Amino acid sequence: MAEGAGALVLESYEAAMARGARILGVVAGCGELTDSFHRTRSAPDGKPAIGCVRKTLADAGMEPEQIDHINAHGTSTPENDKMEYLATSAVFGEHTKNIPVSSNKSMVGHTISAAGAVEAIFSLLTLEHQRIPPTINYEVPDPAIPFDVVGNKARDAKVTAVMSNSFGFGGQNASLILTREPA
Repeated sequence: MAEGAGALVLESYEAAMARGARILGVVAGCGELTDSFHRTRSAPDGKPAIGCVRKTLADAGMEPEQIDHINAHGTSTPENDKMEYLATSAVFGEHTKNIPVSSNKSMVGHTISAAGAVEAIFSLLTLEHQRIPPTINYEVPDPAIPFDVVGNKARDAKVTAVMSNSFGFGGQNASLILTREPA
């Protein structure tokens, strides 16, 4: 568990351009799906998360191959990690193994209701610096979860689109796709 907060200022791209704002990123797509499985956990079969990720890609008008990094919900619990892999692989198929995945919770903890905003901020920083943050303390990979985990050390990469996932808290699943420029 962690203490923390995050805030994002959202406005239309046109309004930001008109006032000469420094645009940190664009919400290319978002999706949300309620998960009635448990108050703080997602359904182990990943079906609500799968629907959420599909809605996000559809809202962005993007294909799975256009995602360069996934900022995972990544609570580092066996149940959540398995569910998140199942959900990701169901949507991204063979491309799953080509997408670098990390979780900022490994560095800052789980900020509960603030987690989605904090994850979005990490994702925007990834786009800005073209550096994927690591999942620290990643020592023993689970062979049943063959993600390309960015473990223990940040990775420089060309990143044009990040999917940021928040699954399960309060029965809600939410995903964002963030880019630097509008589609």
